Amino acid sequence: MNHDTYDDNYIQTILQETKTIAVVGASPKPERDSNRVTHYLVEKGYQVFPVNPGHAGREIAGQHCYASLKDIPQPIHMIDVFRNTKAIPGVLEEVMALAPLPLTFWLQLGIRDDESAKKAEALGIKVVMNRCTKIEYARLGL
Repeated sequence: MNHDTYDDNYIQTILQETKTIAVVGASPKPERDSNRVTHYLVEKGYQVFPVNPGHAGREIAGQHCYASLKDIPQPIHMIDVFRNTKAIPGVLEEVMALAPLPLTFWLQLGIRDDESAKKAEALGIKVVMNRCTKIEYARLGL
């Protein structure tokens, strides 16, 4: 898949099919984009699971925070990642260990890893890179 541009229908379908989202790299700091996006996704009705080992057991955006993806007690539709590009292969390793696999692996603005995208897509996982879930949701008027 060409990850330089995305068809609106591709993004819209992902956002409409998604019910549960793990936000990897969620921050408790209100000034951080990951915090604002986590709050926004909760407000839009998604079941959101913040993931941040330094804040596990606490709350972020009113949601229980988990240390890792494997600690989340139910299947996740989307993994929404706020980590630097170097961390993406490790995050994908965690994703690949989940059963069932998520539907989507979404990398936030400024994050792109084509090799990880190929691996995820080979497993049937949809991939979005260098896009913000909050911006795309609002832009599409969902």
